[in-house]
Amino acid sequence: MPRNKKKNSRGGQHGHVHPFSDEDASIETLSHCSSFSDTASVADEGGEASEDAAQEDFQYKLKGFIDSTVDKSAKTRQGALDGLKTAMATRILYEFISERRMTITDSIERCLKKGKGDEQRAAASLACLLCIQLGSGIESEEVFKTLKPIFKNILADGSANIQARQAVATSLGLCTLVAEDDIMDVHATMECFENLFIRSYARADGTCPSINPQASQLHTNALLSWALLLTICTANQLKDILRKHLPKLPRLLESDDVNMRIAAGETIALLFELARDMDSDFEFDEWEELCDKLNALATDCNKHRAKTDKRKQRSVFRDVLKAVEEADFQCETIRFGTERMTIDSWVRKRTYDAFREFVGSGMNYHLQGNEFIRDVFELGPPMLVDSATMKAMKISRFERHLHNSAAFKARTKAMSKYRDKRVDVGEF
Repeated sequence: MPRNKKKNSRGGQHGHVHPFSDEDASIETLSHCSSFSDTASVADEGGEASEDAAQEDFQYKLKGFIDSTVDKSAKTRQGALDGLKTAMATRILYEFISERRMTITDSIERCLKKGKGDEQRAAASLACLLCIQLGSGIESEEVFKTLKPIFKNILADGSANIQARQAVATSLGLCTLVAEDDIMDVHATMECFENLFIRSYARADGTCPSINPQASQLHTNALLSWALLLTICTANQLKDILRKHLPKLPRLLESDDVNMRIAAGETIALLFELARDMDSDFEFDEWEELCDKLNALATDCNKHRAKTDKRKQRSVFRDVLKAVEEADFQCETIRFGTERMTIDSWVRKRTYDAFREFVGSGMNYHLQGNEFIRDVFELGPPMLVDSATMKAMKISRFERHLHNSAAFKARTKAMSKYRDKRVDVGEF
């Protein structure tokens, strides 16, 4: 992602490898992120080891994973990649990873080139998590410079494993956002994505091309990554994109794949938001026709579509329709630790969803302690809260039980008057 270079200061034997377990994930480690952890968790589980000992054991296991990424057994390599993915998704590991980034990069490169579907998919996701850990700077740029040609080769190779291509389409987008240093290279990567998702465009006569579900998912991932990179395009690039793609993107709304329809709708809303940010008087020639399509999808009652798909689609397209018609956005508040963040735009939503797809439940940790992600969302430097303060902020299990019991009783009482009262009328 084009920005000033700086060295970041973020937090981030061997043999058969066991995947990184939930128990491992519960160990609060890492010197850089120790202020966000509950050091009492080890004691609560009956462990007598100190926090330093737990951290040392944790890092020893990570070293084992790194070594096992070059094992002869594909199953062992897969377990090692998954273990590293879970660790990077749920913890800030900058100090540990920075010292070993080239070793990890070499392992990812080898797995992408020589591995099969699942292994390639895990390696692609790990590459993205590595860039997220390193943040925007020289280190992540060097990693991405090595892996970008491999990503693009897999993405363009029609004979490559389709699931690997799907994972690469997603990882390439976020890695470009984080680590690309040239805006022209960003545009070139966007063209790679365009070459994929335009194949799902409905034809001029309104008929949809015949695409299998796996290929459709690849096109959807490419579209979402393309939309993510829209958020860092220059004004001149956006003008060209609006002229070239906005009239055509509504054709994706005709897709038989609900995920593609939703991705297309959100991308259209994002483009309208970006266009209005540049020009408050922005107008689209086919605006009325587009609103009719969006309204039809927001009230879709087609019987041949699954109920869950229709429910999900209607919810999304109500928001998309408001964005196009009224330039409105349904805000959402994200709470993490003692802080909160508001998702108040389609740009912010696309960026947040992209990061959350990789770090999952670890998003709160990264929002608290990952300086790069905090910089992306303009949260400022990490707030250092000591463990004693965090412990004081937590309520006891007994207090939580009393609160939940009171809430349950109140809810039961409030709902009782709305429930059907059955009367025993006896037998005739």
